[in-house]
Amino acid sequence: MRPILLCYCTCPDPETALQLAEQLVGESLAACVNCLPGVTSVYRWEGKVTTDSETLLLIKTPADRFEALKARLLELHPYDLPELIAVPVERGHEAYLAWVAASSS
Repeated sequence: MRPILLCYCTCPDPETALQLAEQLVGESLAACVNCLPGVTSVYRWEGKVTTDSETLLLIKTPADRFEALKARLLELHPYDLPELIAVPVERGHEAYLAWVAASSS
């Protein structure tokens, strides 16, 4: 089976998150994207500690689709420096992981 990644990406608001999610799934770069609103992010940006409300995307994709997903996400995302972190899925429901692999080709 193809290795699967769980990718994290924050967005400025639920509308942007939904647009990105629909684009990534629509282009078969991801099998599924969960949009989790109400995330509070604290980070240092341009020398200042900043606190913002964001929406977190949980993106499920095969590892061999990551570079294409990254390129498209960087093209569409409104942030100058979007967060995109990919974590390998080591275990999971095999039928679900097979669906992720089959849905993102």
